[in-house]
Amino acid sequence: MELSKKPALSFWQIWNMSFGFMGIQFGFALQGGYMSRIFQTLGATPDEIPGLWIAAPLTGLIVQPIIGFLSDRTWSVRFGRRKPYFLIGAILSSFALFFVPYSSELWIAAGFLWVLDASINISMEPFRALVADKLPDSQRSYGFILQTLIIGIGTWVASNLPWMVTQLGFPESEDKTVIPDNVKVAFGIGALVFLLSILYTVLTTKEYPPADEEQFKAQKKQGNFIKDFLDSVRTMSSTMLKLGVVQFFSWFAFFTMWSMATPALTAHVYNAPAPNKTEFNLNVATDKFTFEAMNVAYQHASDSVGSNMGVYGLTSMFFALLLTFYSAKRTVNRKWIHLGSLILGGIGFISMRFIPDASYLWICFALIGFSWGSILSMPYAMLSSSVDETKMGLMMGLFNMFIVIPQIVAALGGVNLLSKVFGDSPIAPMLLAGVSLVIAGLCNLLITDKTVARG
Repeated sequence: MELSKKPALSFWQIWNMSFGFMGIQFGFALQGGYMSRIFQTLGATPDEIPGLWIAAPLTGLIVQPIIGFLSDRTWSVRFGRRKPYFLIGAILSSFALFFVPYSSELWIAAGFLWVLDASINISMEPFRALVADKLPDSQRSYGFILQTLIIGIGTWVASNLPWMVTQLGFPESEDKTVIPDNVKVAFGIGALVFLLSILYTVLTTKEYPPADEEQFKAQKKQGNFIKDFLDSVRTMSSTMLKLGVVQFFSWFAFFTMWSMATPALTAHVYNAPAPNKTEFNLNVATDKFTFEAMNVAYQHASDSVGSNMGVYGLTSMFFALLLTFYSAKRTVNRKWIHLGSLILGGIGFISMRFIPDASYLWICFALIGFSWGSILSMPYAMLSSSVDETKMGLMMGLFNMFIVIPQIVAALGGVNLLSKVFGDSPIAPMLLAGVSLVIAGLCNLLITDKTVARG
């Protein structure tokens, strides 16, 4: 359907078409909050963790442009354009979420992360394109902000799931060298929520058919992924490139948080680092007692870190809620909102170095939540106003390369190397994340197109 003919949608219509993001965020929040804990429980050292996370950005780099290209060229009267990919990704993601905490070896957990992240990307990428497919330009900011509200709810609930499960009577495993039972149950619940939320969107949302089906069929026959991808890279707008710079520093910061927050904060804030099994002789009673005591402290500290991380989802939810009410009736200055939000998040990360005890940690993550809420809405709203709608899926996939490339750089040594600039303290990666977010915020000054900045 042509842009000028798209009707404005109601709050609940936009809510329904975005609700699947609840499940996607359950997957991302559990992955982001607990994969490093799983890796450490299975024997990984802090220096090995960024490399084990390489699966996440690599799968995004490969999967998202391909899924975007394919969904642009998919149409079924019964199943729609983007919805088939939502459902396929949900089934695969639910499978991986359920089984990953049962990994018995480090390489098995790393393999499940590959499957999980590839599957989440299959579901996630078309959701961004769906907003542009369904909404007129005047509602784009509103649509992406409402997505962020749902993402915030999912982040907060999923991050607290292991704690909630423990309160319901599911104890942690007595064997502290294996993944705790409360984490296993939480991942199982996450798998179910992922599948059900995607099904809700699939069943309640109708997609618009191509404006000219004959022309659509002709373009589909002529389409070639490699050619279209290279043409899109070559003709990329200056706005997209500038947003890409902002995205690079933003996602470098958040990858650093997801991969390193647990080892950094359990050691620096809680003084309960993960014990290295190789440093203990478990056949000696005193060594075994010390190892188990340290591991109990680490597991409890990890639960607390996970719960505190959920605060950034809660803040992003309230931030999105305020923007939802505001943008429903008025335009917003996307550029300045994004600039200020990213700098607030940078301050949150840097503050982790200076807080006197763990009771202040939630404030740091609350500030980070403003960044997260903005990252999930403002760049996509600005991008959707500057690209060809017939290639929206491919362009969203291409844009996501600016998300995954910094994560690859971080995983291949960027975090370990650049953290040294801030010293050898366990908290150094969080300082790196903070500076990176501040740089990302200032890079918004590169965006000068007023039609892109406001909407």
